Amino acid sequence: MISKNQLKAVRQLEMKKYRTREGLFVAEGPKVVGDLLRCGFRPAMLFATPEWNGSDAQLVTDDELRKLSFLQHPQQVLAVFPIPDVQPAAQKSQLALVLDGVQDPGNLGTIIRIADWFGISTIFCSEDTADAWNPKVVQATMGSIARVQIVYCDLQQLLKNTTLPVYGTLLDGNNIYEQELKPEGYIVMGNEGNGISAPIRQLVTHRLLIPSFRPGAESLNVAIATAITCSEFRRR
Repeated sequence: MISKNQLKAVRQLEMKKYRTREGLFVAEGPKVVGDLLRCGFRPAMLFATPEWNGSDAQLVTDDELRKLSFLQHPQQVLAVFPIPDVQPAAQKSQLALVLDGVQDPGNLGTIIRIADWFGISTIFCSEDTADAWNPKVVQATMGSIARVQIVYCDLQQLLKNTTLPVYGTLLDGNNIYEQELKPEGYIVMGNEGNGISAPIRQLVTHRLLIPSFRPGAESLNVAIATAITCSEFRRR
């Protein structure tokens, strides 16, 4: 049986100020929780119904899990994990994503999942990018957040101090399918409505454009644009 204090402790983690204060985040479902456990994350709290076949957990009823959960349809298990303490560091000679003001939790979660698929292990985020430890983001990653390092930092400082190429998708860029793309560097993706901010745009050394093949078509969602861009880099 869950206590009122446990219920309160979990439910308040929906809000960033409590996640920041407690240094904790919530993950739900066998896939997401299972991936985190397999990657070495150690839960501060772990609740599960008898149907879950996993690590030792505090058994709860379906009704209790519904009270704890942020999902419309809870799935067997809910865990509370410490947020990793990741410090900004110089990027190694490999490919990394840079997110400049991506604000939609669903987009961020999908981008983390895309990075995992294409073997990109680090995402650098501006401070105004959505919080990666928001329950909606964690769920949208489908477990990929266990394998991708998320770093929040000053993007201007990061990009000013690198010798690696800085790629950015811009409307005045060059056709991505015709450009030389190196296997290392930073790929900058911008805000859903405004694109890459002016200060970061000035630091882009290689301007890329995903061309439209039908004039007048609506612009691409940032997560879709990220997938196309990462795919083209890996295809080379």
